[in-house]
Amino acid sequence: MLRNGLEPWHLLIVALVVIVLFGSKKLPDTARALGKSMRILKSEAKAMKDENAPSPAASGSGPVTPSAIRTSAEAAAAEPSTGTR
Repeated sequence: MLRNGLEPWHLLIVALVVIVLFGSKKLPDTARALGKSMRILKSEAKAMKDENAPSPAASGSGPVTPSAIRTSAEAAAAEPSTGTR
């Protein structure tokens, strides 16, 4: 089947050895723990990927500096109020 690889009967023998070594009582617990570990790994990888992705608000606008915030706040305060009360 595969050149220099595992044939299906090799996998069957490995599965039988695992069952004999660990016993059938511990295999469900082991599979459950493996599944939980895989979910944690997947969520952590997704979180890391989301951290590295640029936010939509910051794309193209460049870094926001304190002086830019102060300048925009001063400009808003200097504009006359046009609202009627």
